[in-house]
Amino acid sequence: MTLIENSAAAEAAKSFTFGVTDYIVFVIMLLTSAGIGVYFGFFSKSKNTTDEYLMGSKQMKTIPIAISLVASQLSGIAIMSVPAETYTFGFSYFFMVVAMILVVPTLNYIIIPVFYKNNISNCYEYLQMRFDKRTRKLITASFVFNAFLMLPVYIFVPALAFSQVTGINIHLINAIVCSICIFYTMLGGIKAVVWTDVVQAGIMVTSVVLVGILGTIKVGGLGKVFELAEEGGRLDFYYGLDPRVRNSVISLFTGGILLWTGHIGLNQSCVQRIVSLPSMENARRALILTGVGVIIIMGFNAFSGIVMFARYSGCDPIKAGLVQKPDKMMPFFVQDIMGHLKGMPGVFISCVFSAALSTMSANLNSLAGVVYFDYIKPFIRHTDARANAIMKIFVVAMGSYCILGGLIVQKFNSILQTIVTITSLSYGAVIGVFLVGMFVPRVNGKCVFSGIGVSLAVMLWIIVNAQMRFKSGEMKYEMLPTTLDQCEDYSFHGLIKSFNVTEPPPPLEKPLVTTAFESNRPFSIFEVSFYWYKLMGLVLLVFTSVALSYVWKREDDEKYDPKLYSPVIWRFLPKSPKEMESVPLKAPHPAENGNAATTTILLPDGHEDPPINGNLKQ
Repeated sequence: MTLIENSAAAEAAKSFTFGVTDYIVFVIMLLTSAGIGVYFGFFSKSKNTTDEYLMGSKQMKTIPIAISLVASQLSGIAIMSVPAETYTFGFSYFFMVVAMILVVPTLNYIIIPVFYKNNISNCYEYLQMRFDKRTRKLITASFVFNAFLMLPVYIFVPALAFSQVTGINIHLINAIVCSICIFYTMLGGIKAVVWTDVVQAGIMVTSVVLVGILGTIKVGGLGKVFELAEEGGRLDFYYGLDPRVRNSVISLFTGGILLWTGHIGLNQSCVQRIVSLPSMENARRALILTGVGVIIIMGFNAFSGIVMFARYSGCDPIKAGLVQKPDKMMPFFVQDIMGHLKGMPGVFISCVFSAALSTMSANLNSLAGVVYFDYIKPFIRHTDARANAIMKIFVVAMGSYCILGGLIVQKFNSILQTIVTITSLSYGAVIGVFLVGMFVPRVNGKCVFSGIGVSLAVMLWIIVNAQMRFKSGEMKYEMLPTTLDQCEDYSFHGLIKSFNVTEPPPPLEKPLVTTAFESNRPFSIFEVSFYWYKLMGLVLLVFTSVALSYVWKREDDEKYDPKLYSPVIWRFLPKSPKEMESVPLKAPHPAENGNAATTTILLPDGHEDPPINGNLKQ
């Protein structure tokens, strides 16, 4: 173990702090966000309707929506925890980022068209249209449950960074920033969310890129960064098939496809913004820009962890006792390489909070809409004014809950691993429900509802047993090796004055344990890497619901509405003889009968769009 003198720790507290300029930068960011909320809440000329509050009357612009979607993916968790992930377990996380290349065309041509064809504003509406009301209720409950678990984490992570560099009580800053987010989200609705995202995204891009560039310069150039990273094993990739290896190329790439598909295309907080655009073409352009933005920014973010390792390859601040855990490495690193530049630590902390505010505000806004329309509206007399008032009250209540939730989040060790594990309980099932609905016509509501139950039950069983094995020590994800061999070469602003290192003696015999990179234990599904959980949940749901569809068959005379299925399978949809007789092979031109509302299209080759509520809609 490493013993650092108390004087060194005291010096650390003095050296790694904000200056006046940093506080000014941070306060300006918060005031700007609040100001946008005030503008859209009091001065913008918009109607007081639920459509305006939740979707901006479907008149949002492409570029702001794309920026907002990128900002919501780059949460405070990502900025703090992704560099910590690549610092401790290597650069293989980048394969999760590049999975976005396949996700964008999947969303553009398979998933999002279904929402536009059905004029859907809440993605969970689709489940009721395709299956039944109870399926919608169950998946909506999953969304609400995950939001309750995740929302306290979004702001607490940047509060952790702020506390690291300022010494201010973590719960105090958590309360202040949560209050700002509640304020502008409650007042301005989706427009305030999107336009604060635009401002916050600018801060995020500036900070993430500067950290990567300045860190690279500090190390000695790009070549030196990769040389040190390779020597430290951070550029080693596992291409094998053992699912117990924590970070394999296959698990990360597959997990990335499901992560981005589910979070952008099948999660109400993002779908709500996508369908607020006036046309499908606008949505496609926005998603392409989103994909490019996520790859660039998240790629830079992952690269920052490699730069961070190169900087500390000879003296690990965690081993040296200067940083408590990997999730606190990033603010330490920023102060080390940018602390001498006035205002730059303030820019970084503003970046982390901007990312958190973006994610939290979008989730609060969409959560308020889902809870109102699914759980409150059926029991009250609905008016737009009453709905908006209830949703604003809900935003305030959830924001207050986030402040209290920080007390629990503080106890997490690895935030990224905790988040992936928690969300994976239902993530695979949620993605599977939508994909089965859009691709497998034979599956009905009873089949898919049972499939959800099986998926959730089995995943809960696996995750609970996995956590028990972590607790018992049978599973242990130790980070890649680091050293303290060259600490005398690091000044850290004078933080390390003296240290003693005593390495523990090697064990007499190798214990039976599953680590991050190998296992000498008999195979067990409970020791599979958490990056596989999403795929496991998806496979469980698809297999169960398709198998049950041969038991609980659809009625022979039940019609298949093409609008409810992905465009890629329109030509394969079964059609009854009556439908074939009654539907013309080609739609008459509206001018021929003077009534576009009666136009119908048959899809023999899958080239033409199905009708929407009797109207042709592009």
